[in-house]
Amino acid sequence: MFEVKVLDNDYTKCITTQKLIKEVASENGITIELEKVEDAAKIMSTPEIIVNGKTVHTGSIPDKKTILSWFKSLCCPADDNCC
Repeated sequence: MFEVKVLDNDYTKCITTQKLIKEVASENGITIELEKVEDAAKIMSTPEIIVNGKTVHTGSIPDKKTILSWFKSLCCPADDNCC
């Protein structure tokens, strides 16, 4: 299971980003725990996405290919077909 946090103060960006992350997880059989964080003191550039404690993306809404690459790099970096 992956712990995913979306740090964002912009409602539209946050909802879109969360939706894309949920879709990628569902489409690829990946179990996630998704949390929205709105603490402005912790946000560098919105949205900021953290997976398993590591910041993987900041400043824009990621596409599905990018989102899947985060999960692949954390679960099986040597195998592109693992997820």
